[in-house]
Amino acid sequence: MLRRNSRIKAVFILISVLAVSMLNGCSTLTIPTPEEIIRKPLGTESVRVGMTKQQVESIWGRPDHVGMAENKQKWSSPREVWTYNARYGAIPVDAGYLSTTQKLYFDGPNLTEISG
Repeated sequence: MLRRNSRIKAVFILISVLAVSMLNGCSTLTIPTPEEIIRKPLGTESVRVGMTKQQVESIWGRPDHVGMAENKQKWSSPREVWTYNARYGAIPVDAGYLSTTQKLYFDGPNLTEISG
């Protein structure tokens, strides 16, 4: 009986420690207010020509598809194309890649063209 009680106490302590650590980890999460979302909708942070792949990925995340584009009349070599598919086509405002599919073209490590 004593052994069973000590197991129950150990499990309870473990669960308590895990719960407290999970709650502490979430304490830094701030949910945007409706006013903040209206002022700066999700997905609208601008990517700009000249940015590196890492900078683009830090703003928009990983692309839905990565491919190569070749147009010998337009470019001297193939270009890497990142495609971000629209998530919410019915959004009434321009919300970057969330409202319209965007294709980003890279020459080497840098963004050279954005088309939507």
